[in-house]
Amino acid sequence: MAEWMGAEIVSVDSMQVYRHMDLGTAKPKVEDRERIPHHLIDIVDPEHAFTVAEFQAVGRRVLADLERRAVPALIVGGSGLHFRSLVDPLEFPPSDPQVRAEIEALGSEEAVRSLLAQDPGAADVVDLQNPRRVTRALEVLRLTGLTPSERAVGEQAEAVRGYRPLFPLTVVGFDPGEGLRDRVGRRFEVMLQNGLVEEVRMLAPRLGPTASKAVGYRELLAVVRGELALDEAVAAAVDASCSLAGRQRTFFRRDLRVCWLGWDDDVGARVAATENALGEAGWSS
Repeated sequence: MAEWMGAEIVSVDSMQVYRHMDLGTAKPKVEDRERIPHHLIDIVDPEHAFTVAEFQAVGRRVLADLERRAVPALIVGGSGLHFRSLVDPLEFPPSDPQVRAEIEALGSEEAVRSLLAQDPGAADVVDLQNPRRVTRALEVLRLTGLTPSERAVGEQAEAVRGYRPLFPLTVVGFDPGEGLRDRVGRRFEVMLQNGLVEEVRMLAPRLGPTASKAVGYRELLAVVRGELALDEAVAAAVDASCSLAGRQRTFFRRDLRVCWLGWDDDVGARVAATENALGEAGWSS
């Protein structure tokens, strides 16, 4: 597709950013990366908890450079928030681990009470049943003085809610359809055959708080530590992959910019369908 478009590939996979995490993140083959420039892959070490805000800063520099060179960007991957951080006017408020720890020490119920006492309208814009979101809302409030209700208004917030991109954008997605679990299982077996357990064992001392939560790595870390049998870990990893796919599908289904295409096991058929969808959107190679 990149060759057809004359484009370079920009990955928005949240885990392919980490060096050495190759098999479990299904990174593109070396020969493919030599064939077409790929961006936002292998940019940080696995010890680093790479935030979406950091990803956004690096990614927007990449997009600005492609624009300067008049090269189209083919943005690919599964992380919805990372995708939106590049194409939409999302802003990420500051964070502070100490402030967050103080809020977490309050407990979920007290945190909700504290948030509502300072912003009675917070329930309209924050999921109060989600402790992580409540904690983050309080953290931002303490650091910036802005309540969730205040942050939810304004032109930028409206643009984000309205999925209004920063630049002309055509989005194509494939619905996984039936048989997803079988495909996930087969792919994971191939990863194991190619040495995924050994990769995880080698990286275990280096995986930071974010990298260690990657699907597949999290489950196999338990195997490396002797806490779980391999067959149990494989089943858990397949379950986690399917759950992640479901969440990704829900996330992207909210984005009405996406032109959804039906799944086909044949890569050539998927390429042809994508070219046709782009052509109908006005793209010409």
